[in-house]
Amino acid sequence: MRLTRATLAVAAGALAPALLLSTPSIAAATPLTAAAAASDTGSPYDDMDADDLRIAILRILAGPDSGRRVTQEANELLDHGTVEEMRTWLETGYRLAQAEDDRVAIARLLADPDSGKAVIREANKALDDGSPEAVRAFLETGLRLAQAEDDRVAIFRILADPGISEALRAAASAALDDNSPEALRYFLEVGQYEVDG
Repeated sequence: MRLTRATLAVAAGALAPALLLSTPSIAAATPLTAAAAASDTGSPYDDMDADDLRIAILRILAGPDSGRRVTQEANELLDHGTVEEMRTWLETGYRLAQAEDDRVAIARLLADPDSGKAVIREANKALDDGSPEAVRAFLETGLRLAQAEDDRVAIFRILADPGISEALRAAASAALDDNSPEALRYFLEVGQYEVDG
């Protein structure tokens, strides 16, 4: 099943731009009626006017996690959206668009030959769960922790080589002693190449 998922991930990555451009906007397909807006209390967007809603959408666009789907839908709303459509998108449509972008990001990780076993395992768990919260949590924290697990394995493989220098052994051990994901990654990407002899 994992091989099939990887094949599907590669296909999804290749087809994502065409699918994103050909599907209608979620916000445009389900405008919020005035009655529904009145019955939905507790939303921070209910009291916002059109300008405030546009600013909220622009802040989302400026965020580093805005992928193609979020960007496409946000731009459509900024160009042609009504106040009700902008509210609906901010309340529900954004979450769904971001989840789609997150799934594409995870599919790319699965298709990357450099992704380690822990990254692949945790990415598959997030996709199996399927909820927008699970895929977002994986990208925000789970990926970093899974990458650290894979990095530890890579460093232990370096240490298992009897032919490495004492300086490299000391640098690898120091990275493992620090044990932070950043220290492990730094050692593998930079530190191991800075060690002499």
